[in-house]
Amino acid sequence: MTTNEDTKPDTKPKSNRLERLAKDGKWRSFPKEPNLLQYVSTGIYFARIKVQGKLIRRSLDTNVFSTAKLKKADFITKHSEPEPEHGTVGAALKKYLRQLNTAHKIGTNTKRYRRYCIKALLETWPGLRKTRVAKITEDHCQEWVTRFTTPGTRKVWLGNRWEARTRKAYDEQYFNNTLTVLRTLLKLGGLSKEKNPAFAMSRIGVKPKEMILPEWDQFERIVKLIETSGAGQQQLCADLVRFLAFSGCRISEARQVTWADVDLARGFIRVRNAKRKITSNKSEVRLVPIIPAMGELLERLQKSNPQPEQRVCELGECEGSLTRACNLAGVKRITHHDLRHLFATQCIESGIDIPTISRWLGHSDGGALAMNTYGHLRDKHSAAMAQKVTFGAQREVSNGQN
Repeated sequence: MTTNEDTKPDTKPKSNRLERLAKDGKWRSFPKEPNLLQYVSTGIYFARIKVQGKLIRRSLDTNVFSTAKLKKADFITKHSEPEPEHGTVGAALKKYLRQLNTAHKIGTNTKRYRRYCIKALLETWPGLRKTRVAKITEDHCQEWVTRFTTPGTRKVWLGNRWEARTRKAYDEQYFNNTLTVLRTLLKLGGLSKEKNPAFAMSRIGVKPKEMILPEWDQFERIVKLIETSGAGQQQLCADLVRFLAFSGCRISEARQVTWADVDLARGFIRVRNAKRKITSNKSEVRLVPIIPAMGELLERLQKSNPQPEQRVCELGECEGSLTRACNLAGVKRITHHDLRHLFATQCIESGIDIPTISRWLGHSDGGALAMNTYGHLRDKHSAAMAQKVTFGAQREVSNGQN
């Protein structure tokens, strides 16, 4: 038998270490360290424990007493706990939801998103609630992965009957988060990581979203089309689009801005940060500067003499109007969040430094995320900047003119 230690075998305990030698002289035990044995001839330590009447003895692969004590503790923890009972996934789901509801470190939006993942999981795995955790295999998980990542159908209750409707394939990020939920459910059902078949399923790489934003003249056309759409709330929709594009706010943040948060004299809007961890020491609010275009919008809206507690944006969303206007303008569809990207891009093209833009957007990483996300230039601006690059003889002429 070989050891993995560089020291000589500890065949003779220290004088202050109580020990007992077996009658046959082969094993040494230690009254102050129960469950620990030493094989005398090699000095290797062993752990021994009886579980449900069965004696288990395993080598600890060390001849150092202090190391053996640590390894023995891990051995006892692993083998002394009885195998947990494997109930149904539904029972594990109830436990998961209890933990989710009482988790004070998780924000409201994150909890809501995880519930969406649970809904998607149950829709794409029929009968999962009643399935016993111990019966789930890697093949079952692989079948679920195939269903989740390919288009299919789902049943919708219409009040008096069920109707099958086409379901699009979920994207990569949605899959990864739902897979995490599945792994957690099986763990709560009693499976260790080594026996959890969901861990045999690989996460999918998330490709960065291609960001195609409208040029400024295209944006103005989109807003004009919304204003003249003939809808009952056309002006409110257009004003919301302008507010998002002129502030860089998330839609959830824009909904909370009241007139009490607007300080035209100082030139700032107080915005409540949406993506802020409960355990973070990050400020709950940030100050977003009022750019000239935003100043014109706010001055026009103020003519109605709103109360301080009134919301600046009376509408909470305008996706439908925005999509329709993009189609009519012949540009790629943009969303509420794309207007935040548009604000950041305009700031970059206007010469604002990345750390400053990062603070305006509510990031707390000093600009790393902003650099990765917004460190690009749109086609027209990129073409204009390219004309400033000179090489060879052209560069010499340029220097001579200077």
